[in-house]
Amino acid sequence: MTDADELRRRTREFLAAHPPTTTDRLDFLRARFDAGLAWVHFPEGLGGLDAPRSLQAVVDAELEAAGAPDNDPRRIGIGLGMAAPTILKYGTEEQKQRFLKPLWTGEEVWCQLFSEPGAGSDLAALGTRAVRDGDDWVIDGQKVWTSSAHLARWAILIARTDPGVPKHAGITYFVCDMTDPGVDVRPLRQITGEAEFNEVFLTGVRIPDDRRLGAVGDGWRVAQTTLNNERVAIGGMRVPREGGMIGPVARTWRERPELRTHDLHQRLLKLWVDAEVTRLTAERLRQQLAVGQPGPEGAGMKLGFARLNQEISGLEVELRGEEGLLYDDWTMRRPEHVDFTGRDAGYRYLRAKGNSIEGGTSEILLNIVAERVLGLPAEPRTDKDVAWKDLAR
Repeated sequence: MTDADELRRRTREFLAAHPPTTTDRLDFLRARFDAGLAWVHFPEGLGGLDAPRSLQAVVDAELEAAGAPDNDPRRIGIGLGMAAPTILKYGTEEQKQRFLKPLWTGEEVWCQLFSEPGAGSDLAALGTRAVRDGDDWVIDGQKVWTSSAHLARWAILIARTDPGVPKHAGITYFVCDMTDPGVDVRPLRQITGEAEFNEVFLTGVRIPDDRRLGAVGDGWRVAQTTLNNERVAIGGMRVPREGGMIGPVARTWRERPELRTHDLHQRLLKLWVDAEVTRLTAERLRQQLAVGQPGPEGAGMKLGFARLNQEISGLEVELRGEEGLLYDDWTMRRPEHVDFTGRDAGYRYLRAKGNSIEGGTSEILLNIVAERVLGLPAEPRTDKDVAWKDLAR
């Protein structure tokens, strides 16, 4: 079994053969993947070494110390955090070989075609149809709130293949080519003024059956892998002490004594402690992930992330007073990545409002925690055994 010392040796040998200062960035990333140092817990030949997930930190520390380039993880976060683990678990060997390397190097950006105008919190109610036509599936429907669709080469997509069975049973999971002429991506301008999200219209999009993940009708189970990883990716990000949203508020408090009040002081202390507890809990969750797959605990982390961001950004606006309502740029922008904590206080306050929606609404996540973590009785579901085509819409 590969241990920490062995990984250090491998990484140093790799750096000696591919000096970061003289090796082209993309060539470096491709070679790192081929050497098994991309994600060490993946199988050999797919960017890994079949090593414990926890040892990735050993590799990352050596590469960071050497000034090695990274793969711009914020830009390709959907591919790394959601598509890759799903492809690894359910993809064929050909799919893994085709998609994982350019996904990890950032040569191909991914997006997620899940939510719909009438199926967001109740995702299993989705109506986008996939109809079999020979060796292809023909897709028609609309998706919404799709981050990075304007940049994406590929998408993970769930669609209804059998409307005659209960909603959870008639869904199938596909990989969609975003360059298909039947894919129409339109920006959704947010309250922040920018458009990191999109609505996507699918008209007669043909997807070969060999780009299906999992069995026909088993898409809901496949999607759970994606969703569990998504919640960990959003709520369980590694941050240093006073990283994330609490950092700018704490700096302002120290640097602007004229803004301080007793009430704000007490609230800041409480939120600082909450942020630190959440940070350490996320670290514990990542340690659990090192020996298994993400479970419903990720829902709790994502809940905490959303609540904290909204409370902290609200406190920051109050602390700054009138200037807290301002931020530098209201022009229409199409950012390459989601920026939860950047820019000005006014931006952070507005952007944080979406944290309780994206990655699963807080209301749905509370149900997941109640039922799957605490073991409380499930909410009554009258549509559980009703065919999707017979549901009221």
